[in-house]
Amino acid sequence: MSVTAQAEAPALRDAPRVSSRRRALWPYLLSVPAVLLCVGILYPFFLGVSYTVFNFSAANPQPDVVWFDNFANLLSSDAFWHSVRVTATFAIVATAVETVLGVGVALLLNRSSLIGKLFERILIVPLMVAPILAAIMWKLLLLPEVGWVRPILEAAGISGYNGTDSALSAFAWAVVVDAWIFTPFVAIIALAGLRSLPRSPLEAAAVDGAGWWFTFRKLTLPMLWPYVLVAVIFRLMDNLKMFDVIFGLTAGGPGEATTTMQISAYLEAITYARYSRGLTYMFLLWAVVFVISMLLVRYLRRIQNRAAGV
Repeated sequence: MSVTAQAEAPALRDAPRVSSRRRALWPYLLSVPAVLLCVGILYPFFLGVSYTVFNFSAANPQPDVVWFDNFANLLSSDAFWHSVRVTATFAIVATAVETVLGVGVALLLNRSSLIGKLFERILIVPLMVAPILAAIMWKLLLLPEVGWVRPILEAAGISGYNGTDSALSAFAWAVVVDAWIFTPFVAIIALAGLRSLPRSPLEAAAVDGAGWWFTFRKLTLPMLWPYVLVAVIFRLMDNLKMFDVIFGLTAGGPGEATTTMQISAYLEAITYARYSRGLTYMFLLWAVVFVISMLLVRYLRRIQNRAAGV
């Protein structure tokens, strides 16, 4: 045995031993942050759910139990169903636009070029801006009097620009702003999926003389679909409960043109101080998001199993 080994041997033998009791306690100690986080999330959730069976408001600080009257009143309200239609329309349109643009950007960035590499570096910039700040920035740009959008449209020969004063333009610009912020998110996921795809099927199709559209439709898109579906799940859930972009841009207006369920809940709970009614909005929105996300996740798992040959 060498001198170095003889010097290290006592140090190894003298190393302190961890008792079995301390070793058994380590998993519980490591789980404490997760437990605290769960309590911090679940306590407000169940407290809010409990308020839905009361008629709690600023005008009634001593609420009475009304059971399911809040749900019955909402489900029989035209304003509620209008907010449901606006929420569903915005979520579907915004998610579709972001998905198509994101996949298109990813296909362009997947090509090895200097411009693609440069654009790949700046692609993440919109994601670094807080959505409420981006909405306020776009609101200033869209002002007909001082914004930059009107001169650009007039230079392109488009007249009659009125900002977000009409219902259609307000909804369209809300989709545009949301797509400007979150299309890079879809593009990054799709780009990661493109770069992880096997090359042999694509090379075989190129050797056989298959066109770009045929290769994309029959090979690239089916293999890329699990990655795209992950992005769709995230963006659809986020767009169903979108608040900051729409509120910062239009505040739900003009009228109720862009009043989603999330904004309706804010108006009921904060503006009108009808707390139980606002929390009922939020609980119904949570139920919708939960059911849709569970269905999409189940569909994603089925696609992944099919791709793995299970």
